[in-house]
Amino acid sequence: MTAAGGGVPAPLDKPEPVDGRRLRSARTRQLIIDAYLALLRERPQIPTAASIAHRAGYSVRSVFERFPDLHALRVAATDEALLRGAATVAARPAIGTRAERLKVHVEMRGRSCDEWLPLWRALNANQGDSPELKARVRLIREMVMRRIEEVYAPELSTLDEHARRQTVLALESLVDFESWARLRGQFELSFDEACAVWVRAIDRLLPPAPADC
Repeated sequence: MTAAGGGVPAPLDKPEPVDGRRLRSARTRQLIIDAYLALLRERPQIPTAASIAHRAGYSVRSVFERFPDLHALRVAATDEALLRGAATVAARPAIGTRAERLKVHVEMRGRSCDEWLPLWRALNANQGDSPELKARVRLIREMVMRRIEEVYAPELSTLDEHARRQTVLALESLVDFESWARLRGQFELSFDEACAVWVRAIDRLLPPAPADC
């Protein structure tokens, strides 16, 4: 094409280029979060800024360019864990017989506890006066309870409101992170053995399922 009234070609419209710096910054941020979570899984101590930076392959300055302080990093890492956990749960709907639902729920919960116990302990150790971390501790417990209500809806539907609430709270306490840690750590049970303990206990706590479940 030519410009109006002359022979000079008009510039073609081009799409706006992607902001490469923004993408690189987002990738750096994600790698820092991943490094924090990886270090937590490897050792019980809360990671330092230096160890996080070294693991991620960046400088300490890079860490604090993405997060104002380590508290903000802990909050971001917790949110990342919540997103991953929610995606895992969504991929396994609560369907099947009572035995099938028990098996899927316990195995998923056990794997979640194996993976996220260090983060859970770090959350509880550092929540202090932090409204953000306290809110996420509550949210994690609420997510566990919602999953219990979803998986065992047929059984819970046979109870009145008070008994249903008590049963859900008892089950949430049973499948707590520290409960799993005792089975796996203190009592040195294998994954399958620990799952079997939970399955037996949950089965005893639940009322009989309706005849069609």
